[in-house]
Amino acid sequence: MTTPPALLIAGHGTRDEAGAGAFRDFVRALGERRPGLPVAGGFIELSPPPLGEAVTELVERGVRRFAAVPLMLVSAGHAKGDIPAALAREKERHPGISYTYGRPLGPHPALLSVLERRVDEALGGGPAGGAAWDRADVTVLLVGRGSTDPDANAEVHKAARLLWEGRGYAGVETAFVSLAAPDVPAGLDRCARLGASRVVVLPYFLFTGILPDRVRRQTADWAAAHPETQVRSADVIGPTEELMSLVLERYEEAVKGDLRMNCDACVYRIALPGFEDRVGAPQQPHFHPDDDGHHHGHHHGDGQGTGHGHQHGGHAHAH
Repeated sequence: MTTPPALLIAGHGTRDEAGAGAFRDFVRALGERRPGLPVAGGFIELSPPPLGEAVTELVERGVRRFAAVPLMLVSAGHAKGDIPAALAREKERHPGISYTYGRPLGPHPALLSVLERRVDEALGGGPAGGAAWDRADVTVLLVGRGSTDPDANAEVHKAARLLWEGRGYAGVETAFVSLAAPDVPAGLDRCARLGASRVVVLPYFLFTGILPDRVRRQTADWAAAHPETQVRSADVIGPTEELMSLVLERYEEAVKGDLRMNCDACVYRIALPGFEDRVGAPQQPHFHPDDDGHHHGHHHGDGQGTGHGHQHGGHAHAH
């Protein structure tokens, strides 16, 4: 019987130690859940261990084949360019290894169920307490990371629409914490202009970190300045059973070659207005310096280093 390919989990990285620790704990828990499956995980930037170290760990355990799954909710520059480029570099460093590349996690029904649960916790008062709110009276503001990749931002809007469907909320609006409009205060302004008297701000993030903390802080600041609107903050998705099962589902897809990445609106293949220069951009790894509240001068997903024309075309990223 042939040994199944190992699982390599690729994370974004954060300067927040609690967030990085949550990722490492999650990777460890996945390995314990599937004892016969070698599992390792690493980051693209900002926190240890780097992705290359995780690949080396697998190789030292005798692994020659693996499937890489991006632990990311949307497919932006990291999932489209940086991770494939990093994996190509590892293939040069470790001759004889081969890999397939899975697709990002969301928006998946299992994660939408977790988001719904996080909203319910906030409706019930959450850790802060308070009176229970009725869904029909509540507008949800789903806050994504934000990207200069329009396709990635559109995925957050897709998640918001899917969260709205059939769940009985007054509405679900969308905002971003960096790089894309509207930002959190503008998103809350929009909710208020639409007549919302009660808003739950829901961070579209897997784990705690600098950016989810920023969402919570900006929400509190806006609420203090707008006492006429009641606002509550929901928690991040967290290392739930649903997330673990979904990562394994993405692993199985990658192993079987059943990849259905949607490339219809990919700036590296299609000339979208304002992004025409991205088409066919070369793929190069890039490292950027900040995730810490300073101005993002590097622009996630820009033409320097996130093009993936030659990798992305076949969807499978198989080597």
